[in-house]
Amino acid sequence: MSQPLVLTLSCADRPGITARVASFLFERGGNILEAQQFNDRQSDAFFMRVEFDPGQTSRESIREDFTPLADELGMQWKLALRDRPRRVLIMVSKFDHCLADLLYRWRIGELPMDPVAIVSNHPREAIEHTHLGDIPFHHLPITRDTKAEQEAQVRAIAEQAGAELVVLARYMQILSDEQAAHFAGRCINIHHSFLPGFKGAKPYHQAYERGVKMIGASAHYVTADLDEGPIIHQAAETISHADSPDELVRKGREIESRVLAEAVRLHLEERVLLNGKRTVVFRG
Repeated sequence: MSQPLVLTLSCADRPGITARVASFLFERGGNILEAQQFNDRQSDAFFMRVEFDPGQTSRESIREDFTPLADELGMQWKLALRDRPRRVLIMVSKFDHCLADLLYRWRIGELPMDPVAIVSNHPREAIEHTHLGDIPFHHLPITRDTKAEQEAQVRAIAEQAGAELVVLARYMQILSDEQAAHFAGRCINIHHSFLPGFKGAKPYHQAYERGVKMIGASAHYVTADLDEGPIIHQAAETISHADSPDELVRKGREIESRVLAEAVRLHLEERVLLNGKRTVVFRG
């Protein structure tokens, strides 16, 4: 089998799109391995993800031949190698449980990524419990007066490293509108809240004081609207009156880690398509 490819696309909905895509691949010797689609009745938009073996046809030839069809139907589309590890820059502050989890999943082959850099606003000693190996580490402290300069350094590191995705693994700094726009659609954040949301310091302690019966986490793309970007993945866990704040923190760390890891996996596997302020997620 040739190296599988992934075709993702979105366009205005109309009859026959699936048939035309399938026929296109068949005519070029392609073999569909997995296909999912979604017709959004609210916006009359069509979304599709197809994994396929291209056979003897090159990726470049498929891209060139598909362009006229995509133009005819007004598609936004992408053709990617399925198994190529994506280059990822990870940002972290003092809480390193999400970082440690991502690196562990990467090392055992669960996440198809290549960590090209780790950026923190704290020195390396702040996350001494996490084994970074030879991944380049960049300590970029930040203050209100140096925020623009620090963010420019982050952009430079991302460009030099060829980062295709930025992951905020409990990076406890708010990105500026400029930074959010620069990394639009390729920056994932983990937010330590499900509904109801508790913003600010010690969210689990706030939850404890309110006597909530469920905690959770949400992973989303970063936008200029703080913690309101398109959601990729969420999870929640039932708690009881007997859970102390420390127990909520412990459970919260576990939820945050697995929610972020799943969101990153979905993105790396080209399973997330933006649909305005929402996402279409083709799970697999």
